[in-house]
Amino acid sequence: MKTYISQKQLCPFQKIVLFFLLFVNYSTYGQELITDRPDQTESSSTVPRKTLQIESGLLLGFAEGEDISLREILAPTTLFRYGVTKGFEIRMVHQLISIKNKKTSEDFTGIGDLEVGAKIQIFQKDGVNTEIAFLSHLLLPTGTEEVSIDNYGTINKLSISHELTDNIGIAYNLGYNYFGIDDGFFTYSLVFGIGITEKAGIYLETYGNVGILDEYLANFDTGFTYLLKENFQLDFSFGTGINYKMNYISAGFSWNIGMQQKK
Repeated sequence: MKTYISQKQLCPFQKIVLFFLLFVNYSTYGQELITDRPDQTESSSTVPRKTLQIESGLLLGFAEGEDISLREILAPTTLFRYGVTKGFEIRMVHQLISIKNKKTSEDFTGIGDLEVGAKIQIFQKDGVNTEIAFLSHLLLPTGTEEVSIDNYGTINKLSISHELTDNIGIAYNLGYNYFGIDDGFFTYSLVFGIGITEKAGIYLETYGNVGILDEYLANFDTGFTYLLKENFQLDFSFGTGINYKMNYISAGFSWNIGMQQKK
């Protein structure tokens, strides 16, 4: 018989780990197809007008603490992005979640809470190598009882990027998240991306959060992307905790529907 971890059973460390594992966001530098996966830094670009972009993948994560040994699977986690106008997109995140605490044999599986939101590009100018965008998601308690946080929440980020050369760029996010449990927390990320060829790219990134019950989590990740077609990209990434025991691997794809027709 399965048992489930309730919100009251979660210690502060477990809450932070679950928030990280369940609500990671993605983006990458490199090719013409700009995506919000596989890294944690949201891009400062929006999808083209009247195109739908699907960004989906699998994630396997592990985290260790004094009373926990979490194994977490997102299979899949999917972000839908639709360009309403130039510089404005609407977004939705949907994921299937499976989490097990090996130390207590507690495990639970279900559909995660739905995230809906938008991204708006607030600065982009020809001849200027800086772009700025703001995105916000509303977390709706619509998920399966065992995996839902049973509260409304918000995810907010300011995204800034700088194109240093034709194939090298940096980007960073500053954000504030609140999931209806305890206090909210601030998030940050910094990514350095290199386009190796016209189709392949790599990145190095540091990211984390601070503010939940005075806890601070720092992480590092890296990954690889390959543009299979002009509107279809494959990716692979892995990451680890710097000041706590956490690691994950992920693989997925990004597909823009409508890009080819607009050429």
